[in-house]
Amino acid sequence: MPARAALTSGVAAGVGRTALLVAAARAIETHRPDALARDPLAARFVRAAPASADWPVHPDQVPDGLADPLWGRLGRYFGLRTRVLDDHLLRATDTGTRQVVLLGAGLDARAVRLPWPRDTAVHEIDTGEVLAFKQAVLDRSGATPRARRRPLAADLRDDWAAALLADGFDPTVPTAWLAEGLLLYLPADAERRLIATVDRLSAPGSTLAYEVKEITEPDAVRAGPVYVAARERIGIDLLALFDTGPRPDSAAELAALGWTVTVRTPYDFTALHGRGPRPEPDDALAANRWVFATAT
Repeated sequence: MPARAALTSGVAAGVGRTALLVAAARAIETHRPDALARDPLAARFVRAAPASADWPVHPDQVPDGLADPLWGRLGRYFGLRTRVLDDHLLRATDTGTRQVVLLGAGLDARAVRLPWPRDTAVHEIDTGEVLAFKQAVLDRSGATPRARRRPLAADLRDDWAAALLADGFDPTVPTAWLAEGLLLYLPADAERRLIATVDRLSAPGSTLAYEVKEITEPDAVRAGPVYVAARERIGIDLLALFDTGPRPDSAAELAALGWTVTVRTPYDFTALHGRGPRPEPDDALAANRWVFATAT
């Protein structure tokens, strides 16, 4: 396989392809006058992959604007999610945390774009294909990480703790954990193992943020414009990627393990920031929950 094809094949299908969807949404958000988050490298990732080379990366390339179900409504959701989770990580570093683990890091260049304290280590865990593609784009951009970036190729459905420990992770100090857009795709048993592993590796004061769907969505929602647009316009069947088995209550499991847990809706943060997606009938975002937990 040619070198370029090898780098792009891992982000051309399945969950890897969703990383390009979120990168395109961040690129569009970056250029909004009221941007919730800015990622100047996002468009580079989108343009570097043949599968997404013709996707929009600017609001001017979305004729229906925020009314577009894919690049408007869903895109704004990803912009809001990026802002909220960025804030979560930076609050942790503001209180002294210097170790960050991005579980399913995707194509967000947080190690480059966020204003980390100089001595922060950012561990990025994802598939080898996604990380190789990401590294190639970062190298071509000349981007310099503001933190000590530690990419680690691992399958989060399996035992990844040993590899993380071997890569310099210190379980005796507080960690800011992030699982952005990950648990939706994991089988229930893998989600339980991941939560248990995070708990086992977390010193007091560690934090964790992640996204889940609270319920299985009814047929009217699953047939709605967001899912249809993603499937028909860019070839991503999100519903086929979501694990369909009964979901664990990870928030309750963390609470039982002694964590302080808060569960919020995206619309809580739309209200907080004064912009972002708002509820609508047969809403594909209504079941989404963002969970924030602190080890005590």
